[in-house]
Formats: sequence, structure tokens, C-alpha cells
Amino acid sequence: MPLEKAHALILRLVDFSETSQVVTLFTKEFGKIGALAKGAHRHKGPFDSALDLLTRVRVVFLRKSSGGLDLLTEARLEHRFRPPDRDLTPLFAGYYVAELLLGLTDDYDPHPELFESAAQTLQTLSQDGEINISPLILAFEMNALRLLGHLPNLEECVECGKPMSTDQLVAFGQSSGGVLCQTCRPGKRHIAQINGESLNTLQWYARCKGNVDLVPPHQITGEIRGVINHSISHLLGRELKMQKHLRFLAQREGKT
Repeated sequence: MPLEKAHALILRLVDFSETSQVVTLFTKEFGKIGALAKGAHRHKGPFDSALDLLTRVRVVFLRKSSGGLDLLTEARLEHRFRPPDRDLTPLFAGYYVAELLLGLTDDYDPHPELFESAAQTLQTLSQDGEINISPLILAFEMNALRLLGHLPNLEECVECGKPMSTDQLVAFGQSSGGVLCQTCRPGKRHIAQINGESLNTLQWYARCKGNVDLVPPHQITGEIRGVINHSISHLLGRELKMQKHLRFLAQREGKT
């Protein structure tokens, strides 16, 4: 079994025994992996209190050649995820980042740029001070979808290739994979109507590669959140648990 080293984000921790845990990691070098951490609950050992949800760590593990869980042998803390205590929203947003990575990525399919994007997003959520969470999470979602090849077509009709205007209401097809022109829309299922400003904002975020300089106007935040939530739910075949908290955030920000 080869000994591997990697930078990793801890996405999930499940108790395996009184002293051990099964750890799901998203690593920069290898992608998502599952590993058994023997002795994880011991106060002194090779993990040095580094095994905590959403923590960024430097790990050493034995990769199993015949499938099954890898064996985590060492973990060293690089950055602990500790959002401010006064508001649970950054915590829920961090959990959502983990849910996205768990659902959208495959085992041993590395995406170094996505790793850095997730690590930076979690670090920003940990900062003390005012954080505009909606654009931060939207930028991460769009960047993740782009890097993983799931970004909806927002520039032209997915059926005929006609460029889409942002001067009017636009049909967004969840199962079609993007926007539809008026000619191609009839007969399509799972259609959402979005206004031109929402489409223009989504187009900007699709091109920004994680930049959050543009903050969506409050009046379209809920509409954008609905489109993205439904797109990701359709892609995964289920709704992520933390999406309801993001809907609440969009509603709250839309009233401010």
C-alpha cells in the first residue's frame, strides 16, 4: 500500500468505534477519499486534535489498492473552521459547501482549483466581521458547477443555440440544462421563468470564476437562489439539507 500525502478539507466524520472514526476528505491532490482514522478520539496521537468538520489539514494516508477505506495515519491542522458565534448562518453555509462537495464530486477525481475555491470560501466564512454570504456562496456554486462540467447554458438556447436577450422574461429549463428561447420552450418540463436581470447576474457569476465583486440586488436574490437550488437538486436527484437555510437567507436579505 503506497503512502500518500495531501492537503485536505474534512467533509464528514462518522464514529466507527469508541476510539476510531471514518473520515471523508476532499483532497487537493487526489479528490474525495474515505479513510479510517484509528485512535481518532484519543487525546494524544497522530491526529493532534485536527479531525474536525470543515478543517483544512495536511494528511498522510495509506491508499488501499483493492478498494475499501484508506487508512489515515496522520493529520496536521492548517486552518480550523470557526465562524463567529453570533450568527449561525456562516456555519450553515460551511455545511452547505461540504454537502456540495460530497454530492458533486467522485472518489479519486482530483480538482485542485475546486479545492482552493472551497478552502478560500470556508476561510472567508470564518472571518470575524460583516460577511455578505449570498454572493459568496453563489460564486462558489457557479465555480464548482463550471469546474465539474455541470454549469447550465446561460448565454444561448440549449436547443437551437439562439443568443438570449436579458431584456425580457426568460425560460430556464432545469432538465434541459439551461435557458430556452420562446420557439424551443413549448413541451419542455421543469421550466422556471426568470427576469432578465437575474439571468444577467447568473451570466456574470458564471464567468467570474469565484470573484464576488458583484452583489445581486435584493429583489432578485430569492429568484436566483431558487434557480440554483432547483438546478443542483435536479443534478443530484435530491435536495441538499442546507438548501432550506440558504432560501431563508435569501428571503431575509431580500427584506433588508
